[in-house]
Amino acid sequence: MTEGDGEFALPSDVDAVRDALVAWYEDGHRDFPWRRTDDPYAILVSEVMSQQTQLSRVEDAYHAFLERWPTTTDLAAADRADVVGFWSANSLGYNNRAKYLHEAAQQVESEYEGEFPETPDELSELMGVGPYTANAVASFAFDNGDAVVDTNVKRVLYRAFAEIRNADDPDYETVANALMPAGESRIWNNTIMELGGVACGKKPRCDEASCPWREWCHAYQTGDFTAPDVPTQPSFEGSRRQFRGRIVRLLGEHDEMELDTLGHRIRVDYTPDGEHGREWLRELLSDLAEDELAEVDEAGDVPIARLQK
Repeated sequence: MTEGDGEFALPSDVDAVRDALVAWYEDGHRDFPWRRTDDPYAILVSEVMSQQTQLSRVEDAYHAFLERWPTTTDLAAADRADVVGFWSANSLGYNNRAKYLHEAAQQVESEYEGEFPETPDELSELMGVGPYTANAVASFAFDNGDAVVDTNVKRVLYRAFAEIRNADDPDYETVANALMPAGESRIWNNTIMELGGVACGKKPRCDEASCPWREWCHAYQTGDFTAPDVPTQPSFEGSRRQFRGRIVRLLGEHDEMELDTLGHRIRVDYTPDGEHGREWLRELLSDLAEDELAEVDEAGDVPIARLQK
């Protein structure tokens, strides 16, 4: 080990560590369509879709979304209800992600003359684009990012380096950026994320996946494969998120619906005055209203729910 900044020291043969990992990646990584493009729009779509959504569900939706709205120009001009409806129909998670993606496309068109900003700081100005997504788009589209640190990367670093494991408050970003070869964020981030997804999962597959870091890995040498706790995604079945998605889908199909009619359509045990009745339904609609996705018209004798335009 050599001395580095702070408490972390790079391996003395850090070039060999890097080269081994990149060679492993190039020898046979998983082939996702967003890894075959440097189009920032397509990469942003893939990143937003992949947030807490299984990649097996993302790939088909990714192709269908880009076939329907192939450019930011197309997406910016789309009816937001159509975009949100697509999101819900494909079970892609929180519907406000679709709304933010739609608004980000409008920003690119109106504020950047159709050209994506290229740095993480500039990309963070787009609606709904946080630091992680901004850095991912900068890396994979423009080779212009810092090291990406997601759950998989944290797991790799925690197991590989004793300094991370033994720290009270591990500085994953510093370690990840120290390891990344300068100016090579595209290949490096794809590579280390692949390692975490294929070889260094919750149940490690070091030998089976021919992990290139076995020689340097603290966990492999000691047999201790503990890793940071990984937050679990709340169950989707029966969740408020599931019912909000059903509301958006139905209102997209029917334009507007009376509240009780909507309630009976989204839940078989809906009873207006019951536990899952009008009050429960109004709470769901209130959530959607806060996200500017739905509204309730109280002007007539019977309240009417519809999507916001």
